[in-house]
Amino acid sequence: QVEEADDWLRHGNPWEKARPEYMLPVHFYGRVEHSATGARWIDTQVVLALPYDTPVPGYMNNTVNTMRLWSARAPNDFNLRDFNVGDYIQAVLDRNLAENISRVLYPNDNFFEGKELRLKQEYFVVAATLQDIIRRFKASKFGSTDTVRTVFDSFPDQVAIQLNDTHPAMAIPELMRIFVDIEKLPWDKAWDLTKRTFAYTNHTVLPEALERWPVDLVEKLLPRHLQIIYEINQRHLDHIASLFPNDVERLRRMSLIEEGGTKRINMAHLCIVGSHAVNGVAKIHSEIVKTQVFEDFAELEPEKFQNKTNGITPRRWLLLCNPGLAELIAEKIGEDYVRDLSQLTKLHEFVEDDLFIREVAKVKQENKVKFALYLEKEYKVKINPSSMFDVHVKRIHEYKRQLMNCLHIITMYNRIRRDPTKLFVPRTVIIGGKAAPGYHMAKMIIKLINAVAQVVNNDPVVGSKLKVIFLENYRVSLAEKVIPATDLSEQISTAGTEASGTGNMKFMLNGALTIGTMDGANVEMAEEAGEENLFIFGMRVEDVTELDRKGYHAHLYYDRLPELKQAVDQIRSGFFSPKEPNLFNDVINMLFHHDRFKVFADYEAYVKCQEKVSELYLNSKAWTKMVIRNIAAAGKFSSDRTIKEYARDIWHVEPSDLKIPAPNEPREGAQDKTPNGTAA
Repeated sequence: QVEEADDWLRHGNPWEKARPEYMLPVHFYGRVEHSATGARWIDTQVVLALPYDTPVPGYMNNTVNTMRLWSARAPNDFNLRDFNVGDYIQAVLDRNLAENISRVLYPNDNFFEGKELRLKQEYFVVAATLQDIIRRFKASKFGSTDTVRTVFDSFPDQVAIQLNDTHPAMAIPELMRIFVDIEKLPWDKAWDLTKRTFAYTNHTVLPEALERWPVDLVEKLLPRHLQIIYEINQRHLDHIASLFPNDVERLRRMSLIEEGGTKRINMAHLCIVGSHAVNGVAKIHSEIVKTQVFEDFAELEPEKFQNKTNGITPRRWLLLCNPGLAELIAEKIGEDYVRDLSQLTKLHEFVEDDLFIREVAKVKQENKVKFALYLEKEYKVKINPSSMFDVHVKRIHEYKRQLMNCLHIITMYNRIRRDPTKLFVPRTVIIGGKAAPGYHMAKMIIKLINAVAQVVNNDPVVGSKLKVIFLENYRVSLAEKVIPATDLSEQISTAGTEASGTGNMKFMLNGALTIGTMDGANVEMAEEAGEENLFIFGMRVEDVTELDRKGYHAHLYYDRLPELKQAVDQIRSGFFSPKEPNLFNDVINMLFHHDRFKVFADYEAYVKCQEKVSELYLNSKAWTKMVIRNIAAAGKFSSDRTIKEYARDIWHVEPSDLKIPAPNEPREGAQDKTPNGTAA
């Protein structure tokens, strides 16, 4: 993998509007001064936050919401306030330092890298947004008689803030700082308002992904926030100690501050303590969050923990990307399903309808031909559109087990070579995704897939039976092309590691069948469609836990399974990298000695399950009937349902069927219909 900068604003962005009139200051560094009137954060460096507004139109409802993003700007006196600035030129050039805050997004997936710039970014967007929220709250009357509202009692009734993972966790001490230091509220009142305002969504259980900021770094960058976090922690631990006297081990586990080595702030613990609701993003994930990752907290406040299974928008992931299928569905059940995806269950009536079965298969075939032409045009690769399109697209990560797919490819290759006359269901295996730039193993996995593809695609014995494609620069626009063309969706993470996944849902909605483990939302997909309509294989969470207890020994599988041994030996010997026979030593070493995700343990079940997939694919009608059952069961996985649940169970807001008149309709009385007359 080779990276290049994505200068996404080079040609401007016609949808966004800069709003310099709402520019706000954000403070860094400095020191804290305590006095009778309270704490003052002084001698800070200021960076300005310039808002950019993007309109987000609802679907056919005459409603447009606003997404506000922040760009960092240096104040005009940046570095020029000192009386004797010797180097004026350098001072002006140093403005870049401030503006670097919003320059680049950290490209890590499921990995925490404790860099100062990242913490600056997190606090920058949080501080700007909270100032904006408070400005808007004070400007809106909501029945108050004050010209400017100074009473914050109704704040949690008017404002809900969802913490999307721990990345915006600094919002908790920041809101406390605003309430206590600036608005002069008593601590207990401020803390009550803060807890009722925030809710936290957890997105991963991998320990290396959890944010744990060094205390020293926070103390330097945000000294007042560290004091507030310490105070929150003290009161939190006092409460635990009163409930569990003498249980020091529990205090250590539940503290916001991790001692030992460098002191760190556990941001997930801060989010849980500072929120009134905590949720995972699929049933199985929310269970793991409750019973394993944060079990002490769940024991303390079980009512705080919820589940909100992720969803996808059917507008982009069906109507826009797969108009052929969307139209076919509309012909059978009407167009209302686009707004209420649960109506897809009506398709169950047509599972035995021969004409419908043929039409569904025809749409899939057209999408496959279209994608094959795209690949030929863009990447100069020729593929057989009548082969099974077996697709594994997602970020490259050891837990997602692209390596297991790779071992299956090698196994299929060896089987064809062993008996070229034997019936083989032709496959085009498409793997795509990006590795984080610093993730060496992920990059080696990409290298291995390409090396295997090089051998397989150029072996005359194999011919068109098996082709391997690595999709470079996988992104949403490419997903919109490949997903509608997919026959088999690969969702093969080790059970208990994928919080939810959403690609799995996109494939299901677009008429692919799923081969997968009982992990993330796959569990609920199997629940909705019936387990017999997915290709489920491998260890469950309980089996993984048991294997961890016993100890995972990769060589036992290697010794017992001749096809696995052959594939591994080929990688090790340089069969796929003849010019550099030791190229994949790190991969082999990992698989044998420190594979946390137990690829070998699920290999046999995976290969057997893939044989069942090939068998069904030979029977086009039976395959397509299973496809229809899957589409009919995909209704639960609409983001419309997900957001309704957040609104009802966490934000406590009611849906409104208020229809705002279209621009060409008369607007008399429209003012009366605007809820609460919200300010800009």
